[in-house]
Amino acid sequence: MIDTSRACGRLAAATLCLLLAACSPSGNEQQAGTAPAPAASPPPAPQAAAPAAQNIGLPDFVNLMKQQGPAVVNISATRVAPGQGNLPGLPEGHPLHEFFRRFGGTPDAGEALGRSLGSGFVISQDGYILTNAHVIAQTNDVTVKLTNKREYKARVIGADPYTDVALIKIDATGLLPVKIGDPARLEPGEWVAAIGAPFGFDNSVTVGVVSAKGRVLPNGSYVPFIQTDVAVNPGNSGGPLFSTRGEVVGINSQIYSQTGGYMGISFAIPIDIAIGISDQLRESGKVTRGRIGVQLQELTYEIASSFGMKETKGALVAGVQRGGPADRAGLRPGDVITSLNDQPVNSTADLARLVGGTKPGATVGLQYWRDGKVNSAKIEVDVLRS
Repeated sequence: MIDTSRACGRLAAATLCLLLAACSPSGNEQQAGTAPAPAASPPPAPQAAAPAAQNIGLPDFVNLMKQQGPAVVNISATRVAPGQGNLPGLPEGHPLHEFFRRFGGTPDAGEALGRSLGSGFVISQDGYILTNAHVIAQTNDVTVKLTNKREYKARVIGADPYTDVALIKIDATGLLPVKIGDPARLEPGEWVAAIGAPFGFDNSVTVGVVSAKGRVLPNGSYVPFIQTDVAVNPGNSGGPLFSTRGEVVGINSQIYSQTGGYMGISFAIPIDIAIGISDQLRESGKVTRGRIGVQLQELTYEIASSFGMKETKGALVAGVQRGGPADRAGLRPGDVITSLNDQPVNSTADLARLVGGTKPGATVGLQYWRDGKVNSAKIEVDVLRS
């Protein structure tokens, strides 16, 4: 049998010794006649802390919906006549038609007079609204419904089918406009949200991430689309794409689909391009684009290497119009244009976008690669005539 009283006594004494040892005098404070305490061994070197796992939290779009949701509108329009599905300025067979048919924009030939459903968003307090060109194409009656259920007849200020941007106006004041953001700040993997009216369900929000930037689709528009995996369906056309900062960074325009419905890939027009188009539409009701008179070809790694270029970036000049702006500036086939007005040109789409967005008559600075070195030229931009 164990004597618990003695065991507890010894334990208490040992505990008291430990507490006293922790408070005992050290070094010069030791009492005379007391043996010096042995030197303490150095503490072990601290080990590097393991990196904490990065917490990837999901964004909260509640405040976004409360603050920006009222600026998103529902747009409905009646078609001019059955079987008239062409967009203004686009010939029959243009690649955009297939995208728009899949997205619910234009009726098939032979359909009865119907309605087009889409979305838009307010960009000014006095009633200017941005949407897609295909939402209001070939219509004679456009109605805008706000989140407070008020409806207005809208006037079409203008539409640009090549970028799929349209500007409409309602007679209202004191509206809440969206905040315009900078698409250049977007990064692949960043969260974004779309607000619109899919299948007519007003003010619906869907979220996802940016999949890629600068996507050029095979439709001849040269718009550097923002690709996302945000759920976008018929009725979302023309609605805003928001960043987590509560700013509009794009206009939801197209989806890639083999079924006509959402399959995980959607495309938005960068808002800076859309605002530039809307400014021209507000000023003159049409869009004027620049040209420099060159035919372009994509630069490949093999071609870039044969030219002695370190990077495969630029727009390869395949042909020069005789007597055109580029010809007068001394450009010739085989030159690789690398920048325009200090803006980098990484592809033919970049150059087409930059030149097209330049006001005709303006003189721009251009850099190009020839004979193993960078050369400079000044070019007066001409007007692109359709």
